[in-house]
Amino acid sequence: MMRTNLLLGAGAVALMAAAATPAEAAGKLTLYCVVDENWCQLMTTEFEKETGIDVAMTRKSSGETYAQVKSEADNPKGDVWWGGTGDPHLQAAEEGLTEAYQSPLNDELHDWALSQYEASGGRTVGIYAGALGFGYNTELLAEKGLEAPKCWADLIKPEFKGEVQMANPNSSGTAYTALATFVQLMGEDEGFDYLKKLHANINQYTKSGSAPIKAAAQGETMVGIVFQHDAVTMKATGAPIAVVSPCEGTGYEIGSMSIIAGARNMEEAEQFYDFALRADVQEKAREAKSYQVPSNKNAEPPPESPKLSDIKLIDYDFAKYGSSDERGRLLKKWDEEVSALPR
Repeated sequence: MMRTNLLLGAGAVALMAAAATPAEAAGKLTLYCVVDENWCQLMTTEFEKETGIDVAMTRKSSGETYAQVKSEADNPKGDVWWGGTGDPHLQAAEEGLTEAYQSPLNDELHDWALSQYEASGGRTVGIYAGALGFGYNTELLAEKGLEAPKCWADLIKPEFKGEVQMANPNSSGTAYTALATFVQLMGEDEGFDYLKKLHANINQYTKSGSAPIKAAAQGETMVGIVFQHDAVTMKATGAPIAVVSPCEGTGYEIGSMSIIAGARNMEEAEQFYDFALRADVQEKAREAKSYQVPSNKNAEPPPESPKLSDIKLIDYDFAKYGSSDERGRLLKKWDEEVSALPR
């Protein structure tokens, strides 16, 4: 009787092991996502559907994600950091917080995407690009009888006091790109002078980079300083938003992707990395109403995407402004000389 029970027990264990094998083989992935929530969800769903890998996804802003990756360095909990401006990805690479990985799809990428890869020693790569700008609520503008803003200089005019919103550059990659853009476009002294004048017109510094244009779409603020594709997203939903490429010129982002150093699920992380660089996957962004320019040369950008060739772009120095020292210095200076000012 005892022998029979033992045999039955052994058989049951074998059956349980066999049943568990597919799930174990599928694996797990912890994804830190820094694009719009809809796109984060789409990427999670599509990857799970294709691979069977169970994805635990968390959506945060660029600055928050960088801070989390840094705080978890001794005990990494994430596997892949996907999306968000390239500057904090480059800082993380410099600090050894991310792993080098060469995807077999590198040959399909635009030069600007590979420039991130080369600058980081293979620790990050470009997945999309987008130009900085702003959007405004056309109905609110008409109600106040104001002339449509076309330039950065327009946003510091007295008539826009309390009408402008942007994110905090400490938490938002979008806002840090704006900070670094003004410094490069105008020179550091003039750039910070501009930021101080802009501060007087700001009604709120948000945590998320896309929040200001969402507020403008809802009539909560007139102007939102954002990446232009985020303004296009709001316009595509039917909101009364006009998208502006500032007349003086503007900076841009190379949205990036990195594998976190010491990732617990390295094989799955590499699978996601390759998945995210595929042309067919990048083209799915339009399903989530995300209109960035994809990094794979074979991916067709959504027709609504702002055309980078039509925008007056500065020669943004990603290596310098993505470095740990420069990024830290500029953020400290903004805290002390701009954010601390009364409004």
